[in-house]
Amino acid sequence: MAAYHVRSNSFPSRKHPLISEFNEQLCRLRSSEEASSSSTSIASKLSGLQDLHECVDTLLLLPLNQQALSKEQNEKRVDMLLDGSLRLLDLCNNVKDALQQTKESTHELQSILRRKRGGEMSLSSEVKKFSASRKVVKKAVLKAMENRCSLSSLKKEQDTVEIVSMLREVESITLIVFESMLSFIFGSKSQSKSSGWSLLFKMMNTKRVSCEVINESNGFANADAALNLLISQKKVKTTDNKLEDKAQNQLQNLELCIQDLEDGVESLYRRLIKTRVAMLNILNH
Repeated sequence: MAAYHVRSNSFPSRKHPLISEFNEQLCRLRSSEEASSSSTSIASKLSGLQDLHECVDTLLLLPLNQQALSKEQNEKRVDMLLDGSLRLLDLCNNVKDALQQTKESTHELQSILRRKRGGEMSLSSEVKKFSASRKVVKKAVLKAMENRCSLSSLKKEQDTVEIVSMLREVESITLIVFESMLSFIFGSKSQSKSSGWSLLFKMMNTKRVSCEVINESNGFANADAALNLLISQKKVKTTDNKLEDKAQNQLQNLELCIQDLEDGVESLYRRLIKTRVAMLNILNH
């Protein structure tokens, strides 16, 4: 990871304190890439991204950086950065829509369980609709992520303009955090299948269902596993109200998890807009 050394106007030979802050925040986000994913860790990363973008916004106010970005020879670089910021905003919108749709589907399924329209066929059908809705949302978000390749290509050449390099680093780490969040929400093909069946197996082989589920950190996987177990119970014509209660609890937990992610993404979206506006203002002056 690059370390940046922009000079301040007051002390030309010394590194500006904002640069140290930027490097620390970027390093913190990079080091969290391998951390185990949970709604708390994802929310923490989103918060860290907001702090990083806020730091960049302040750096963009420095005359030295404004002069660098407004130079004619850097016009192409700035245009690419603006294109990248627009892609990030679009991705943010797609993720917000995905979370909203998932929350609505979760709320609807909770209502159905509360009304106990609980025949096997009816319940199986509603759970299938819930899963199908998530697949549609996943497809839309992954399509938006296809722009990642063109954005990542900005990193191929080393840039000598430090503020441009810093902005590129911010774009890169923002995409990495979004990928981490999407993997958490939808799971990779290998993770979702293995972890989902593993959790289901544990639930079916213990009477302490609630403890097994709550100990898992992913509310999305928990809800899926609880619903799968409930459907399995219906198919063998047995009735266990505790399983319905567990499914309800996991759907409620999922709603809370989604709300936390929504709040984080919305705050980041507003910060991304501020960064983009700051860059446009520099070009227009």
